[in-house]
Amino acid sequence: MGYLTADELLAGATVTHDVALPPGLGDTPGGAKVKLRPLTVRDVQRVTKAAKDDDRLLSVLLLKEALVEPSLSFEQVHALPAGLARFLVDELNRVSGLKVAERGMADAIEAPLARACFVLAREFGWSPQEVGELTVGQILLYLEMINQHRAEAASA
Repeated sequence: MGYLTADELLAGATVTHDVALPPGLGDTPGGAKVKLRPLTVRDVQRVTKAAKDDDRLLSVLLLKEALVEPSLSFEQVHALPAGLARFLVDELNRVSGLKVAERGMADAIEAPLARACFVLAREFGWSPQEVGELTVGQILLYLEMINQHRAEAASA
């Protein structure tokens, strides 16, 4: 299997997903559905910045970005019944690849970048938030510094 082209990699952002609403969820009629598009990195960054630390506002803004059919205003999304909004956010996370299954979470913990972040937090006493604000380049630089320090200590 070969490498994806840039166009193939970016094509997933244009795909839409029909999501069937479960019967009895609020006042939605049986067989009702909505169309969602997956979130892009840009969507998540912009909405996270706008919502600051308000998780409810974050969910509303993410749904506003992702709902294709019907297209709703911010006020309309904000007025959705809580159960329906929760269901749609869960489905949005699923179609965007943000929902991690238990096995997926274990794989993520074992991933090299996640391990690197754990090492940095342990070595420097940083919080997960502080480590999360580092760029990949900074992470690699600090890891190299740790390795050099350990090599110097071993040879002394």
